[in-house]
Amino acid sequence: MLVVVSAPSGAGKTSLCEWAVTAVPNLVHSVSHTTRAPRPHEVDGRDYHFVDEATFRSMAARGDFAEWAEVHGHLYGTSRSVLETYFAAGRDAILDIDTQGAAILRESHPQGVFVFIVPPSWEVLGRRLRQRHSDSEEDIQRRLARAREEVRHYAEYQYVIVNDDFARAAKELKAVILAERRRSTRVDMGFLGV
Repeated sequence: MLVVVSAPSGAGKTSLCEWAVTAVPNLVHSVSHTTRAPRPHEVDGRDYHFVDEATFRSMAARGDFAEWAEVHGHLYGTSRSVLETYFAAGRDAILDIDTQGAAILRESHPQGVFVFIVPPSWEVLGRRLRQRHSDSEEDIQRRLARAREEVRHYAEYQYVIVNDDFARAAKELKAVILAERRRSTRVDMGFLGV
């Protein structure tokens, strides 16, 4: 099963996805490729696969990405082969990607589960972005403007979670994943000969 989580920058999608893989058995967080520079606490291969633009564009031209998009002036993409490896091993994959990438995956994986995370207010989102201490005020304003555009896409998702309390939002994300695993179209009843 493919679980796609989108949200404006700073709404908590990455933290929620990272928590989900610790709380939901057989769920793996797919690590995206990006051309942006790592933040001080980020580790290559754990947070992102950091590559230069030429490498990224070469990968995109070969069709290595299940989806890719330009966001905030940087390129981001999800490896097609990594997803196929997870699915072949019988594992579910959770991705935290922007609305552009989600739209592409909605076309190629219509059976996927699509979750949109929103902040409780624009003020809280601005505060969260500033608390990162990783972006200039100009970048923060650009992210807030983009956030307003991204939120307009919420109805394209099956689920919306308001991240005003991380513990509650995390439990809701876990509940969505577990419920989707029990959807009748996903359950193999072969053990009963059905």
